[in-house]
Amino acid sequence: MYYRRKILLSLMDAFGGKVGKIDLQKLLFLFTQLQTKPNFYFVPYKFGAFSFQANADLNTMLKYDLVSDSDKLWIKISKTNFIKELKNSDRVLLSKIRDKFGSYSTANLIKYTYLNYPYYAINSTIVQNYLSAKKIIKIAESRPTNLNTSLYTIGYEGISLEQYVNKLIHYDIKVLFDVRNFPRSMKYGFSKKQLKHAVENVGIKYFHLPRLGIVSSKRRSLNTQKDYNKLFKEYSESVLKTNIADQQEILGSLIKEKRVALTCFEANIKQCHRFHLANSVVDLSKRKYKVAHI
Repeated sequence: MYYRRKILLSLMDAFGGKVGKIDLQKLLFLFTQLQTKPNFYFVPYKFGAFSFQANADLNTMLKYDLVSDSDKLWIKISKTNFIKELKNSDRVLLSKIRDKFGSYSTANLIKYTYLNYPYYAINSTIVQNYLSAKKIIKIAESRPTNLNTSLYTIGYEGISLEQYVNKLIHYDIKVLFDVRNFPRSMKYGFSKKQLKHAVENVGIKYFHLPRLGIVSSKRRSLNTQKDYNKLFKEYSESVLKTNIADQQEILGSLIKEKRVALTCFEANIKQCHRFHLANSVVDLSKRKYKVAHI
């Protein structure tokens, strides 16, 4: 079993085996804030700090009868005491969380996380139920803002879905263009449906432009930078010179929305076609917009 799932089950054990769905996300968030290297990352979501990965893990454990759920509760079914299987440092942190927040109601947990971690409340749809108008203003001030017009590119290689989404929020991205030819991924969260759901639920528009991607058959046997350069030269001569319409769509969005991002897999921008696509898009404009790789 993945270690992170043992943490979830241990949290449930520490809080009596039945934990509210909102409560579990908040308690897990507070637990990870104490970890040197978090096992879960979070995004500012509808009810505050939320981990897509934790939610996916819970739903997987549901299928294996390790947990059950109701409308508002997660219930541990497994009789195994996973607390004993945690690292000593994590057992200590779990005790701290239990001792400090064991008596907190859902409302108190929400209020505590909103006040102490305001960034994670910026997209909350329930904040007005828990904080005063003055405190809500402080929440709003935690939202990253950027007035510059820039075309960004971002790869998801080596980072979690939550880290990826937080990058988009940090740079105040308004529109995300997925420029993969085939938007499927073995990495959790980055297939088209999952990614679209994640970004749109934090207020970022998502569009898929498959014709601006490179078919997988052409990406085989790329062993050196020279191989990549050859592929991208062909891409520039074929796709970028013939498919102007999709590039114009990106440019139009950039002019209107100010901050647009192109996304694909590779972390190394020199090994991804989005580098050449971004430059081609800004070359279509009379104004030379800034391109930034994040």
